[in-house]
Amino acid sequence: MTQGPSPTTRVAAAYRRITEVDRPEVWITLRAEADAAADAAEVERRLAAGESLPLAGLLVAVKDNIDIAGLPTTAGCPEFAYSPERTAAAIERLVAAGAVVLGKTNMDQFATGLVGTRSPYGAVRNALDPELISGGSSSGSAAAVALGIADIGIGTDTAGSGRVPAALHGIVGVKATLGIIPAHGVVPACADYDAVTVFAPDLDGAIAAAAVLAGPEARDPRSRAWPADVRLAAPLAPSVAIPRAEDLAALSPPYREAFARTVSAAADSGLTLKEVDVSGLLGAALLLYDGAIVAERYAAVGAFLETAPASADPAVAAIIGAARAATGHEFAADLDALARARAAATALLSEFDALLLPTTTEHPSIAAVQADPFGVNRRLGTYTNFCNLLDMAAIAVPGRPCADGAPFGVMVVAPAFADQVAVDIAARITGSVAPLLIRDGVELAVFGAHLRGQPLHWQLEELGARFAGEIETSDAYRLTALDTTPPKPGLVRHGPGLGAPIRGELFLVSAAGLGRFLAALPAPMALTSVELAEGRAVVGFSCTFDAARSATDITEFGGWAAYLERAQ
Repeated sequence: MTQGPSPTTRVAAAYRRITEVDRPEVWITLRAEADAAADAAEVERRLAAGESLPLAGLLVAVKDNIDIAGLPTTAGCPEFAYSPERTAAAIERLVAAGAVVLGKTNMDQFATGLVGTRSPYGAVRNALDPELISGGSSSGSAAAVALGIADIGIGTDTAGSGRVPAALHGIVGVKATLGIIPAHGVVPACADYDAVTVFAPDLDGAIAAAAVLAGPEARDPRSRAWPADVRLAAPLAPSVAIPRAEDLAALSPPYREAFARTVSAAADSGLTLKEVDVSGLLGAALLLYDGAIVAERYAAVGAFLETAPASADPAVAAIIGAARAATGHEFAADLDALARARAAATALLSEFDALLLPTTTEHPSIAAVQADPFGVNRRLGTYTNFCNLLDMAAIAVPGRPCADGAPFGVMVVAPAFADQVAVDIAARITGSVAPLLIRDGVELAVFGAHLRGQPLHWQLEELGARFAGEIETSDAYRLTALDTTPPKPGLVRHGPGLGAPIRGELFLVSAAGLGRFLAALPAPMALTSVELAEGRAVVGFSCTFDAARSATDITEFGGWAAYLERAQ
């Protein structure tokens, strides 16, 4: 970040804000201001030296189940505390990008809970109303962002912990496809279903951080890379599934009304919405806690809890302790049930780009959770629990608020690796410009039937290609109208000054998508290097010289769209 307050000024403002809000329960370990200021000064030095730092000076609050060398990791349990020698890969990436860590935040113990009250360090009160819960388990990180202390909150999400707190605070939560953000250096909850997540006040900030965090990591055995055919954009008119009225029975009346208004606004934004039966997804969610999958939680910290540490939360100890009884054949049966549920989910959503759901069911008070610690927590995960089990990505954003102005949140849920599609749809819902999460892609220049609004543009949408802007070639090209069906132009290079600038459009397409595109390209069309007016070259459409020689020269029109307009 090169504009706005300097990193050291931002740190000073954050510590003033910490004093002002007086929410000590947000933090388990807050760094000394002098230490954070020293890191900020180092960021300023790096900027002065000419480094490009995409997160320069942004302040980060880190959930205390994620390792940072020099700070203890407690996972919300003092007796469990240890001093890591190495920093988690995700935090290393943030710091390398110029972010400054403020400290480690409170959480539901061992990341087991969606309420933010299961901690010996105190219940984390909601930033907007201290009588209400913050949501968990990534409670402190979300609250630090919502209180205006941190720019970025880093959490984890197994059952919804990176999404429920976002909804209850009116901020954004990004839960990428499993493995895209490495979980190296994270105390596991359910190792196969844990995700490192991002909180931020808005979609731009959340995706800027997530883009830095994303990418394979050799130290994480479950790490994954974006596939070669990754979709880089949602289509112009995305098709989005929504739940039936009966699937929304768990919603409180204010949330049901807010969801209806959010759905109506989503339709007005250009989304094509259709109701589907999501009861199968909600049923699959029960496998996370009601089946043998919960044995992964026992594998993570069960032996430690068997020592009966004094600060063990009773609800957490009960959930994890009960998982000891799971048998191997039960675990195998549940894995089979999950595989079948994933196949059913794929079939259900095959005609859609994403699924729009409420993030959670209600906003309970701290007192209500204390009175019913298991029942309330269970309800809060109604719409989030299935996501990681079924290997799906989710972007949690504010929906239309409740009638009393309280925040209400929704999730855009998409298949694995369709994260950018989910981001694009979330941007429609929030009325913002979609930021770029996936920075990979090959530039492809098109000049005719694949332009937006032209008859073959659907082929680019099918590949998930992303519009990157309007372009012009250098003056070395001539354009002809080919005798094809549908009609297409042919672009051919003749040499500097022997043609004219030809207008077109630039798209980003995945490497495998470009290969599929080329393999299906009919004669006389071809892909070649095309020189743009600014001097750089990109892959672009051309045609064979003999086809252009026998076609009508339309170079004078400067582009296919202008020619078609004149021909009408």
